[in-house]
Amino acid sequence: MTLFIDADACPVAIREILFRAAQRKQLHLYLVANQRIQTPKSKFIHMVQVGSGFDVADHEIVRRCEAGDLIITSDIPLASEVIDKGAKALSPRGQLFTPDNIR
Repeated sequence: MTLFIDADACPVAIREILFRAAQRKQLHLYLVANQRIQTPKSKFIHMVQVGSGFDVADHEIVRRCEAGDLIITSDIPLASEVIDKGAKALSPRGQLFTPDNIR
């Protein structure tokens, strides 16, 4: 499993929790955002900076994710797309998105 964070809108406190979890569980975590975000030095934590523009980060997450991955986002259209690919989508507050609660 790989973790992807829609990082432009993810609260800093939540990112910090995810950094610790990724390190502890040795899971690769990718922050995808339009701007550079500070990350701790780790072979498991990666920053992916995309160009500016509407939904550019979302499209990159959809392109990279695979079935079984976990995506952290509050963006319902993004959640819908990754669920269609077989990934799981979770809000930064811990709500699991499902086809039933996003459509």
